[in-house]
Amino acid sequence: MGDEDRQPQVELFVKAGSDGQSIGNCPFSQRLFMVLWLKGVTFNVTTVDMKRKPEILKDLAPGAQPPFLLYGAEVKTDTNKIEEFLEENLCPPQYPKLAARNPESNTAGLDVFSKFSAYIKNSNPSMNDNLEKGLLKALKKLDDYLSTPLPEEVDENSAEDVAVSVRPFLDGQELTLADCNLLPKLHIVKVVCLKYRGFQIPRSLSSLWRYLDAAYAREEFASTCPADKEIETAYTSVARTLK
Repeated sequence: MGDEDRQPQVELFVKAGSDGQSIGNCPFSQRLFMVLWLKGVTFNVTTVDMKRKPEILKDLAPGAQPPFLLYGAEVKTDTNKIEEFLEENLCPPQYPKLAARNPESNTAGLDVFSKFSAYIKNSNPSMNDNLEKGLLKALKKLDDYLSTPLPEEVDENSAEDVAVSVRPFLDGQELTLADCNLLPKLHIVKVVCLKYRGFQIPRSLSSLWRYLDAAYAREEFASTCPADKEIETAYTSVARTLK
């Protein structure tokens, strides 16, 4: 039996968009979609229309919300556990290891989404500036991490050579699990803040923009993003009008 014969059937179930078919707004679904794509495994993606409570949910994962994974005959429903399971089971030499080498890469930017949520859910104009500052501070912290050379960048040259990192992704030259977690959330922040607050990630955060530009140039990220309209629709009831 060849390696291909041994590969189980892999199917990822993700949240459907407002039309019931396209990819909906769900950073967890996108995270796993990216992981499977980066692993180079053959897999199918099925969108689940939550408004219709499809039979497949009742049969496969009663009470579960997408994303969930069908791996051979096994059903997995927890995003973090699915990611761990894929990293363990789709491993070298056949599949690439996707874990970040630097532990800090896993936590970089993780507070951005909570600051964004507080900012976007606020309806009190007098609090808007402070909440926007909180979001900017979190974005700046992420920008700082992306501009600080990683240990391996410093080792490759003399310490004087690398003052600012030029790496495209959180943990270096390649996308890792850390990026699969952060990028879908950053994309939501970018789309929603512009639509509902007229706020754009400042261009002065050049390392953060280098990161975003590098990510949008990669099919594994760009092709798994839901349409902007889907994200905007999902936030219609979440984003509060300032009154």
